[in-house]
Amino acid sequence: MRKGTGTGMMVFGAVLGVVGAIMRYAVKVHTTGFNIHTAGVILLIVGIGLFVIGLIVMVLGGKTRSTTRESVQETPTGSERVQERDDWIPA
Repeated sequence: MRKGTGTGMMVFGAVLGVVGAIMRYAVKVHTTGFNIHTAGVILLIVGIGLFVIGLIVMVLGGKTRSTTRESVQETPTGSERVQERDDWIPA
Protein backbone atom coordinates (compact mmCIF):
# COMPACT_ATOMS: atom_id res chain seq x y z
CA MET A 1 0.00 0.00 0.00
CA ARG A 2 1.09 3.51 -0.62
CA LYS A 3 0.97 6.60 1.58
CA GLY A 4 -2.22 7.84 -0.10
CA THR A 5 -4.03 4.69 1.01
CA GLY A 6 -3.04 5.39 4.60
CA THR A 7 -4.29 8.95 4.35
CA GLY A 8 -7.65 7.77 3.04
CA MET A 9 -7.96 5.22 5.82
CA MET A 10 -7.12 7.88 8.40
CA VAL A 11 -9.81 10.23 7.06
CA PHE A 12 -12.40 7.45 6.95
CA GLY A 13 -11.47 6.41 10.48
CA ALA A 14 -11.79 9.98 11.71
CA VAL A 15 -15.24 10.32 10.10
CA LEU A 16 -16.40 7.04 11.65
CA GLY A 17 -15.01 8.12 15.00
CA VAL A 18 -16.83 11.46 14.89
CA VAL A 19 -20.12 9.85 13.86
CA GLY A 20 -19.71 7.23 16.60
CA ALA A 21 -18.93 9.86 19.24
CA ILE A 22 -22.00 11.88 18.22
CA MET A 23 -24.18 8.77 18.37
CA ARG A 24 -22.79 7.81 21.76
CA TYR A 25 -22.53 11.12 23.59
CA ALA A 26 -24.76 13.68 21.87
CA VAL A 27 -27.89 11.76 20.93
CA LYS A 28 -30.52 11.52 23.67
CA VAL A 29 -33.04 9.01 22.38
CA HIS A 30 -34.40 5.73 23.71
CA THR A 31 -35.34 3.06 21.22
CA THR A 32 -36.59 -0.49 21.51
CA GLY A 33 -34.71 -3.26 19.77
CA PHE A 34 -31.80 -1.04 18.74
CA ASN A 35 -29.41 0.68 21.10
CA ILE A 36 -28.01 3.74 19.34
CA HIS A 37 -25.42 4.27 22.07
CA THR A 38 -23.94 0.78 21.56
CA ALA A 39 -23.79 1.38 17.80
CA GLY A 40 -22.01 4.67 18.51
CA VAL A 41 -19.41 2.94 20.69
CA ILE A 42 -18.83 0.32 17.98
CA LEU A 43 -18.35 3.01 15.31
CA LEU A 44 -16.05 4.95 17.63
CA ILE A 45 -13.83 1.91 18.26
CA VAL A 46 -13.74 0.95 14.57
CA GLY A 47 -12.93 4.55 13.63
CA ILE A 48 -10.04 4.73 16.09
CA GLY A 49 -8.75 1.38 14.82
CA LEU A 50 -8.90 2.49 11.19
CA PHE A 51 -7.16 5.74 12.06
CA VAL A 52 -4.29 3.86 13.74
CA ILE A 53 -3.99 1.35 10.87
CA GLY A 54 -4.00 4.23 8.35
CA LEU A 55 -1.27 5.97 10.33
CA ILE A 56 0.87 2.83 10.29
CA VAL A 57 0.31 2.35 6.54
CA MET A 58 1.18 5.99 5.89
CA VAL A 59 4.42 5.74 7.88
CA LEU A 60 5.55 2.38 6.51
CA GLY A 61 3.92 2.50 3.07
CA GLY A 62 6.47 4.75 1.41
CA LYS A 63 9.52 2.66 2.16
CA THR A 64 11.08 0.70 -0.65
CA ARG A 65 13.39 -2.23 -0.38
CA SER A 66 15.83 -3.63 -2.86
CA THR A 67 17.60 -6.95 -3.02
CA THR A 68 20.83 -7.41 -4.97
CA ARG A 69 22.26 -10.84 -5.78
CA GLU A 70 25.62 -11.38 -7.41
CA SER A 71 27.08 -14.60 -8.66
CA VAL A 72 30.20 -15.46 -10.63
CA GLN A 73 29.90 -18.51 -12.85
CA GLU A 74 32.73 -20.27 -14.64
CA THR A 75 31.99 -20.85 -18.31
CA PRO A 76 34.10 -22.54 -20.98
CA THR A 77 35.13 -19.12 -22.31
CA GLY A 78 35.98 -17.66 -18.87
CA SER A 79 34.03 -16.36 -15.94
CA GLU A 80 30.70 -14.63 -16.13
CA ARG A 81 29.39 -12.25 -13.52
CA VAL A 82 25.62 -12.07 -13.04
CA GLN A 83 23.99 -9.34 -10.98
CA GLU A 84 20.25 -9.30 -10.26
CA ARG A 85 18.39 -6.50 -8.52
CA ASP A 86 14.79 -6.55 -7.30
CA ASP A 87 13.16 -3.30 -6.21
CA TRP A 88 9.81 -3.62 -4.47
CA ILE A 89 7.46 -1.77 -2.20
CA PRO A 90 6.20 -3.79 0.75
CA ALA A 91 2.47 -4.37 0.85
